[in-house]
Amino acid sequence: MLKIAIVIGSTRPHRNGEQVGQWVHQVATKRTDAEYTLVDLVDYPLPLLDEAMPPSFGQYANEHTREWAATIGQYDGYVFVTPEYNHSIPAGLKNAIDFLFAEWHNKAAGFVSYGVAGGVRAVEHLRGTLAEVKVATVRTQLVLGLHADFENYQTFKPTAHHEEVLGTVLDDVVSWSTALATVRK
Repeated sequence: MLKIAIVIGSTRPHRNGEQVGQWVHQVATKRTDAEYTLVDLVDYPLPLLDEAMPPSFGQYANEHTREWAATIGQYDGYVFVTPEYNHSIPAGLKNAIDFLFAEWHNKAAGFVSYGVAGGVRAVEHLRGTLAEVKVATVRTQLVLGLHADFENYQTFKPTAHHEEVLGTVLDDVVSWSTALATVRK
């Protein structure tokens, strides 16, 4: 069975990403097409990239890198839950991606973004970053606005429409992850 990680990309206190990620996980686990796991960057306190060798060498000297590599390497695909900070992705998410290389290869990713402008600019940056580590990204993304989808900008209020779009994101990630399994072999 495919294994898909739902990655919460924000680590800041009082973040909206945790409740969005939990909702994505709750919706995903109703499905039977893959095993869905929540991966919260808060649980992997990576320092700023501190490996002496480039990640493409795969020679990880630090235990935190090896633990992160083992976590990411076990998945066939990803759904990134990301806010938009200053027209881009959170530094912690970028750093977590930069720590690894081969563990990301030939896998698929989808996106659930949120922010004042729905997080669309963050996802555009994330697509480019993931392309460099050989992650294929699906076109459909779920966009959440802080004004419309969060009460007082902090309590997530998903609608039935959001669940439908998320279903399409998950369908695409599963489909592409399945296809890329042959490439990974």
